[in-house]
Order: sequence, then structure tokens, then C-alpha cells
Amino acid sequence: MIRHLRATLRLLTTCGLLAASATVATLSTAAQAADIKERNIKLALVVDRGTAQYDGAEKFAEQVKARSGGLLKVRIFGGGTLGGDLPVLSSLQGGTIEMTLLNASLLQGNVKEFAVFDFPFLFANEKEADAVVDGPVGRKLLDLLPAKGLVGLAYWELGFRNMHNSKRAITRWEDLAGLKMRVIQTPIYLDLLNTLGANAVPLPFPELYTALEQKAMDGATNPPITMKVQKFDEVQKFYSVTHHMYNPQTLLMSGKTWAALSADEQKILVDAAREAGLYERKVSRQKNAEALAELRKTLQVNEVSPAELARMRDKARPVNEKYAKQVGETLVKEVYAEIDKVRAARP
Repeated sequence: MIRHLRATLRLLTTCGLLAASATVATLSTAAQAADIKERNIKLALVVDRGTAQYDGAEKFAEQVKARSGGLLKVRIFGGGTLGGDLPVLSSLQGGTIEMTLLNASLLQGNVKEFAVFDFPFLFANEKEADAVVDGPVGRKLLDLLPAKGLVGLAYWELGFRNMHNSKRAITRWEDLAGLKMRVIQTPIYLDLLNTLGANAVPLPFPELYTALEQKAMDGATNPPITMKVQKFDEVQKFYSVTHHMYNPQTLLMSGKTWAALSADEQKILVDAAREAGLYERKVSRQKNAEALAELRKTLQVNEVSPAELARMRDKARPVNEKYAKQVGETLVKEVYAEIDKVRAARP
């Protein structure tokens, strides 16, 4: 009888503890839920559906919805419907648009150090780029953004740029002579193409297809997947694989929007941004490889030889030296140190 009573007491104690634990868990969940409000978030993109960036944005929206129990909703506006990169960036600072994804180097107008991502021939491959953006250098740069009314959540990618135009194949830097080439709206890119002999013209991305179609521009520089999705291969003839520049991209949020979020909401967005970013990079690399194979069927594609790429790098060296002084030579050394670690680890 006593043994039975003791067993019953133990059972009641265990049940009580389990019930208490469940209650604590429920209360904790309820507390978290109470700190997540229903919000609609606009995410502006200049690219269209089918790009890795758009795929990544959809993944991000799914993650945010799932992690917030459906309370945080991300609505994607693609194809530059909310404007080009720089106007949208200004809207983020003003708080009228909540989020955007753009080439990290475009932030140099706000934080000069981001110009380091425009250095030509900086990375030999994606592994080197990942080491820099995911390491202390990438974090240091993101930490400079809040003072400018922006918050960087994670690094995604556009990928390696190659040169395309409607007039001739680029097999050496001399072939760029006189070509009117669209460049992203950053000084270093303008200097690079001009140094290589082109007539460089900054132009918002949403205007590029029409400019190429109407021959207002001879060419531009884009990764293979961008060529296919934006249908630039319809209005171009030559695609030259130069890998002269790698563009990491930054998923950004308005500082004003960020400040209005709870800690739980902020964590949801950061975690979703990082997970979606890893997914986006994987998709980007796969899609670019597949798109290059497709471009070989519609354009005259040529690989620039290693010897000629070395000549391009030599020709572009003064550009790197000029902007190293502006960006800060200490930061530039840190970037190259990270790259050297990856190269030293290669078998």
C-alpha cells in the first residue's frame, strides 16, 4: 500500500513538472508571439523573375513568413517597378521603401569603403569572395551602414561580370576602343572601362535593354544568367568571358523600419536573410553555368586568354591604386589578406 502511494506521488510529481514545463514553454511562445506584429514589407529589385536574386528574394519571403507565423509578409517588387538602385536606396533612407537588394559597391556613395568591391580582378573565384564577405571585412563594412540610415542583413551575389556588345568580340583590352559601354553607377567602374579604352556611360539598369536595342549603347557587362533573363542576348551579338569583376550584393533594410522592429522581428529577418543568401549564391552559380551554355547557342561567345587577362589587369592597376588611397589602404590590405589565406589553403 505504501509502495503504491509512493509510486502515485512520484507520478503526480512528474506530471506536475511536465505540466509546469509545458506552461512555461507556452508562455514563452506567447511572449515571443506578442512581440511580433503584423507587418507588410516592400522589397524592391531591379531584376526580373528567373534571376537568382529573385529566387533568393522569394526564399527570403517564405522564410520570414514561416518564422513569424505569417505575421511578417514580404512583398517583392521586381523589374525596377519601384525605381533604379540609387533612387530606391534614397527611399530606404527616407523610410518609404523597407528593403532592397543591390550591388554592394553601389553603397560607396554613402560609405566610401564599399568601393573595394568594385576593384577589378579582385577575386579569382567565388570561394575567395565568400571568405571576404562572410568574414571580418564583410562584417566591418555592414557595421558602417546604420550611421547612414541603412541596415545590411546579409551578402548575396550577382556574380562575375563579363563583357558583351553588338560590334565585336573582346579578346584583348584594345578591342574595347571606342565602344560605348554601360557601367553601373560607381566612379571606379567608370574609370575602369575608360582606362581599358571604352567610352563608359553610367546608366540605371532598368533602362539598359532599350538602350542596347536602340543602339544608344554598344554593350555592357553582366553575368550569363542576367543576359538570359533580361533577354539582352536578343539585342547583342558578342559575349566575352572576362570575369573582370565580381559583384557581391547586400540585402538592405531601411534604418527607420529597422528601428521600429522588436528584437524578435529583427532576428527573424537576419536569420532568414542569411539562410536565403546561402541559397541564392548556390542558385546563382548553378544558373550562371547553365546560362553560359545557353548563350553559346545564341551569341558568339569567346574566352579571353589568361595572357590577355593578365594584360587587362596590368592596364587596370592604376585604377586599383587610385581607389586604394580613397577606400583606405588598411582595409584593402585586410581584403587581400583574406584572399591570400584562401589561396594558401588551396592544394
